Amino acid sequence: MPKILIVEDDRTISKLIAASLSISGYESVPIYDGEEAVRLIKNDPSYDLILLDIMLPGMDGFQVMESIRPLSIPVIFLTAMGDVSERVKGLKSGAEDYIVKPFEPLELLARIEIVLRRYHRDRKNLEFRDIQVNLEERSVRRAGLLVELTPKEYELLVLFLKHPNVALTRDKILDDVWECSAVIETRTVDNHVQRLRKKLGLEDCLKTVFKVGYRLEG
Repeated sequence: MPKILIVEDDRTISKLIAASLSISGYESVPIYDGEEAVRLIKNDPSYDLILLDIMLPGMDGFQVMESIRPLSIPVIFLTAMGDVSERVKGLKSGAEDYIVKPFEPLELLARIEIVLRRYHRDRKNLEFRDIQVNLEERSVRRAGLLVELTPKEYELLVLFLKHPNVALTRDKILDDVWECSAVIETRTVDNHVQRLRKKLGLEDCLKTVFKVGYRLEG
């Protein structure tokens, strides 16, 4: 189920969006402040899409967009500002789309579907240095040569590649890769990370974050 973050300070609008998303089978998380949104996103960059208002307390939408751009999460701006220059600014900042309030829920859902379809189509391949991952084939190559990974090693690698420069906790890794953090020991994560480092030459960039977990530095 795609998970969508709603960053909108008008709680009535936020609730209406959340209700529409729920009916359409999306999971949503509401937040009402720009600074809090940045902290939340950086702590959990697993969102499939962000619906981002521009006029927010704490940080405005453009500032939020600038802070989270390295995470490569698609964004649709939601705003009452219909000026063409503002729309152009929003799109140039890296947003996938821009929708002006008031809007019909069906239009928003259609825009969301288009962005998610385009985003996932474009994400068939992941690259990092001389490593190429084909998500459709579930294949991994280093400098053009096929590298054999176990299923969990592969899923762990994909998780790191989708969240570059983000410190991932061991519990987060267990939840996403093993889906049973209460059963599997965190030492399992350490062992798999060590094998990834060795197989793919990641010793200098797959960093240990003391008392937290690991971060892939690009």
